[in-house]
Amino acid sequence: MGLFTSKPKQEKFLEKETTTALDIIAPSSIEVTQNYVQMEERLSKTYFVFSYPRYLNAGWLSPIINMNIPFDISFFFHPIETGSVLKQLRKSVTEVQAEIMEREGKGLIREPALDTAYQDLEELRGRLQTAQEKMFKFGLYITVYADDKKELETIETSLRSVLEARLIYIKPSLYQQKEGLISSFPYGTDLLQIHNTLNTTPLSSIFPFISFDLSSNEGILFGVNKHNNSLVLFDRFSMENANMVIFAKSGSGKSYAVKLEILRSLMMGAECIILDPENEYRTLAEAVDGSFFKISLSSDSHINPFDIPEPREGEIAEDVLRSNVINLVGLMRIMLGGLTPEEDAVMDRALSETYAAKDITVNSDPSTWAEKVPVMADLESVLETMDGAESLTERIRKFTKGTFSSFFNQKSNVSMNKSLVVFGIRDMEDELRPMAMYIIMRYIWTVARAELKKRLLIIDEAWWMMKTEDGASFLFGICKRARKYWLGVTTITQDVSDFMKSEYGKPIITNSSIQLLLKQSPATIDLIQKTFNLTEEEKFLLLETAVGEGMFFAGQKHVAVRILASYTEDQIITTNPEEIKKIKEAKAAKAEN
Repeated sequence: MGLFTSKPKQEKFLEKETTTALDIIAPSSIEVTQNYVQMEERLSKTYFVFSYPRYLNAGWLSPIINMNIPFDISFFFHPIETGSVLKQLRKSVTEVQAEIMEREGKGLIREPALDTAYQDLEELRGRLQTAQEKMFKFGLYITVYADDKKELETIETSLRSVLEARLIYIKPSLYQQKEGLISSFPYGTDLLQIHNTLNTTPLSSIFPFISFDLSSNEGILFGVNKHNNSLVLFDRFSMENANMVIFAKSGSGKSYAVKLEILRSLMMGAECIILDPENEYRTLAEAVDGSFFKISLSSDSHINPFDIPEPREGEIAEDVLRSNVINLVGLMRIMLGGLTPEEDAVMDRALSETYAAKDITVNSDPSTWAEKVPVMADLESVLETMDGAESLTERIRKFTKGTFSSFFNQKSNVSMNKSLVVFGIRDMEDELRPMAMYIIMRYIWTVARAELKKRLLIIDEAWWMMKTEDGASFLFGICKRARKYWLGVTTITQDVSDFMKSEYGKPIITNSSIQLLLKQSPATIDLIQKTFNLTEEEKFLLLETAVGEGMFFAGQKHVAVRILASYTEDQIITTNPEEIKKIKEAKAAKAEN
């Protein structure tokens, strides 16, 4: 007799279950109610479309796709056999035709709804018989997500308002929220089975991923639409104003884009004036036979702050003179480090007397004003005779007799008779740069008002102007009034935060019909998103986009754009130091041969 022993059983409760990826991603709890599904602290709610209008416009779902809310959308297309549909249509046509004939037999007036239904049925039947259309059972389900019930209600209100404006109606999938949630997941499983019968044509309008086209018969090429590879051809002068703002970080391609626009605008007959803080537009000016004026304390190019425009037809000499004095007071605030209210009043009177001493008054002939314009030393002479102007006289002397007199106390000797004029201020001392930009812009504004021409004014590194309240105010005034003088102002900056600190930053943007946003830095992207009301997707696009790519806004339309240049254009406008060196070496080698 043998002795058998049994193997002891392992203790199951001591075993540990293996954790899988499914355990990690699965919610800790799910609660299904009649009106929503709660996954941990997050709520979801599914809706289905139950009614469509007679006609659907292309891209009608695009406003829903572009809403800044988290959601899932599922489309289900179930083909219907054409033969069975034709049998049903034949029966429906017969019924509608019989009702029309019955009404005619009774002498009743025609019913428009019956006539329309008969025409639609006959047209659809004809298209199905010739295989131009097919019929489908179509289900459209939308699942939205929120943190609480109140947010769900807000989202539902927004959805209904957008869709019902197009006569499209939705309902929540009551008591079927679980099925609705699963139907919205990428399983390809239609558990709701709530369908509308649609033919091919209206179904094609449901495709939501469309992009705006900014192609017109006139204008210049700004770039290529990244969504559909169409050309972004646009005439900025066709908008309510021709102003433009460009925000981009250093090295993102903003100067390249601006130079390209300048080159193409010149070919279309527009004149261009550039305020250039880094002298980087000099090569472009030389290439197109333009003018480049180096503005610095040692330069031979001078601009007189006291230049005054001759009144145009319809303008009153008194208004022109008063406006000029007001702008000069703003310049004096910048130059003299601010003015007290008393000094402000004294300066206003002194400027008027300075012009009057040269016989520039409301009663003199405006055509003679240009010959008699005063200079800064004339203002000093007037201030010396006035009570309470001792401090002003002392402070202004450094601009008339001191180090700065070579620039500020001279008659203008620059000319803007070329199609491209560049004012380079790279060599101007930093403390003088804001006032130099102010003086140059006053001179440009004077010339622009004197003669109506199609012009672009490009202000690079505009944040220098925004550093002072008077400079920002003057820039805003030009942007606001430029349209009347056929002038388009392009404001460029890489220091967005400094630009937006000014109370005139936002108004300058709103007074610019066109905006170009290139690659942004993480430090400023939130400010950019808030200013331009960008979605999260657009925000990340601007963070991750390549050099020379970004977003182009024109009025209510905006597209993702890629800026492209021809080989010849690239050779003229490139700012890449390596490429510039190669071009110079190639020219030198060609000259030797």
